[in-house]
Amino acid sequence: MSALQERLTLAISIAEEAGTLIREARVNQSFSQHLKADEELVTDVDVAVDSLIKERLNEHFPEEALLSEELSPEHALHTQTAALWVVDPIDGTVNFAQGLRHVAVSIGWMENGVTKVGVVHAPFLQETFSAAKELGAYCNQQPISAAHVSSLAETLVGTGFPYQREARQALMPRLSAVLANCRDVRRNGAAALDLCDVACGRLGAYYETVSPWDFVAGWLIAREAGARVGHLGEIPEGVPADLYPNELLVAAPGIYGAMEQLLLDAR
Repeated sequence: MSALQERLTLAISIAEEAGTLIREARVNQSFSQHLKADEELVTDVDVAVDSLIKERLNEHFPEEALLSEELSPEHALHTQTAALWVVDPIDGTVNFAQGLRHVAVSIGWMENGVTKVGVVHAPFLQETFSAAKELGAYCNQQPISAAHVSSLAETLVGTGFPYQREARQALMPRLSAVLANCRDVRRNGAAALDLCDVACGRLGAYYETVSPWDFVAGWLIAREAGARVGHLGEIPEGVPADLYPNELLVAAPGIYGAMEQLLLDAR
């Protein structure tokens, strides 16, 4: 087994262990919740899962850096390290708290700014998406691939909206353009799973601005599944493309160019 495969196997095991904790917390309703920065929901399960993942990674890679939503997120784009784990303990916290099923644990590993391992585990959907660089993408150990759509009219598109209500109005022109030119839009509330839905062909495209921990693992999974990944805007100098979360576009290769132009024209 290669070193990358060993890391991938470990990440899958940790993500699924975290998923068990998440399922048990919901069954027992044993969690509290509050707003972080007065707008973003967080539960004590987010923190517990984050601590579990950190503990497991430190057992195997004590010298490697960790970036997560609950641990020093202010360093998101300024982490200069050869080896970096990027973790979202619960992507879709609102879904989790509300009893919805689109919830995921996301674990990615980067080396010198390039994502090389990605795992997204959906505990309530019983799906584990995984990929390692140049080794393909899988769902529950079965190979997956992006959709073969060739026109916007047949493209189902995923997206999301920021917590800040005042920031949502600026997104309306793009949303209107997508609704007018594509098959329809889905807003599932978990970016990591949206990316995996592009990877396995359920969605033809996905666009959104998120946070690094939301997309790093799913970005690799989509890319390894044959989707095209990119940004609608410029990437700041010194920031790895695989870590820059603004204006993401991930799409089936047959419609990436048309989708990119549609969104750029709708600004």
